[in-house]
Amino acid sequence: MTKHRGFPGRLPGTDAQFIIRRANPKGITPLTRRERHADRRPADRRADAGFMKALWDYFGDEPFERGNLDAGRLSWLWGREVIPAEDPFDTKSYQALMRIDVNVARASFPEVFE
Repeated sequence: MTKHRGFPGRLPGTDAQFIIRRANPKGITPLTRRERHADRRPADRRADAGFMKALWDYFGDEPFERGNLDAGRLSWLWGREVIPAEDPFDTKSYQALMRIDVNVARASFPEVFE
């Protein structure tokens, strides 16, 4: 599992986790698209924006490996702002390549790209 050195571990001042420390010996958590409803808590919205900012600052528009990025946090962006960068894409692989869909990310999180 690739460890993204220098990537923030969590959103400062919260329990919103961005990375995992070690690979899961029982199996890799698959990425699944989670729906973001309009009534989500403000803290959850800040965590999504903070994670998107961390992804943008660290990777930009280049493809990147899933590595030690938290599957739960990625799933909130998966299929919209973060999309597969390879075909076929394995949602259960730490080596899977993905990328930021910049146009969708700018529309969803304009404060990140100011």
